[in-house]
Amino acid sequence: MPVTWRELRTWLESFERPRAPEALPLRIDRRRIYVLPTRFGLFYGLLVLAMVLGALNYNNNPALLLALLLGTAGLASLVAAHLQLSGLQLEAVSAEPVAAGQNLWLRMSFSTRDGRRRRGLRLEYGDAVAWASTGEDGLADAALPLPTRQRGWLKPGRIRISTTQPLGLARAWSRMWPRQPLLVYPRPEPQPPPLPDSGEGVQHSRVHPLGDEPHQLRPYRSGDAPRTISWKHSARRDSLVVREYERARQQDVLLDWNALRHLGHEARISRLAAWVDQAEREGRRYHLRLRGLALGPGRGPDHRHACLRALALLPTA
Repeated sequence: MPVTWRELRTWLESFERPRAPEALPLRIDRRRIYVLPTRFGLFYGLLVLAMVLGALNYNNNPALLLALLLGTAGLASLVAAHLQLSGLQLEAVSAEPVAAGQNLWLRMSFSTRDGRRRRGLRLEYGDAVAWASTGEDGLADAALPLPTRQRGWLKPGRIRISTTQPLGLARAWSRMWPRQPLLVYPRPEPQPPPLPDSGEGVQHSRVHPLGDEPHQLRPYRSGDAPRTISWKHSARRDSLVVREYERARQQDVLLDWNALRHLGHEARISRLAAWVDQAEREGRRYHLRLRGLALGPGRGPDHRHACLRALALLPTA
């Protein structure tokens, strides 16, 4: 059975360092950098070789000197490309969680300690590509989109970093394999039903200056809306007083795992994830009840993250 180039390349890459995930910070040293000529570099080498043969054949010393200088520049570019990666250090890796099926933007921070600037750094993960260059402070940031397929922890594989600087004659590359899992939220149900009506909360009311029902009178304070001033009572008391109103507070929503017994395991998770997002959009306070875990009541980014994280880390059926 014939072997494709992609399969052969994958087999060769399995011998490259590192062969296991590594803890951060991750430093690229000379023992894990590989250098080969580019296609343009191979053409350049053949051209220099032809110039050398022609100069020797015709005994042309200026042409031979030019060919040797060009060959020396090509060899120097191999060393320069190697130095572009040598000493580069991956300091941190982070990503904002996204729902399964969306691209997870992996943010990477690099640093150098030798003061040399690194340009044209190409980061690759599958078909995803990102570029980075260090500034005068020796720091560089890059964001690489990683595809996600399922909820839970995503462990990024080996990320390739390469460069063809400074002349494009050689490509130097290395592999990075950070040992840092990234969280992927569950995929929400596309068209979920409305939020459940029943909940544990009790219908409360709270004082609000723009509510619906009159509550009490109080002295005027700077910043009160003019339309809340009770002019009749103010005239009687010879001082400004303001009406306070009551506004009904919405009932807390209960998102209960056990209430969705008619759905499958993953379908329950998708339904609850969609309801969490829906409750956030409507500004509702909500509880989340799972097996052996209760979260809430609450709302806001922190509460949403806690609920979606709990759903994402539920064991598979």
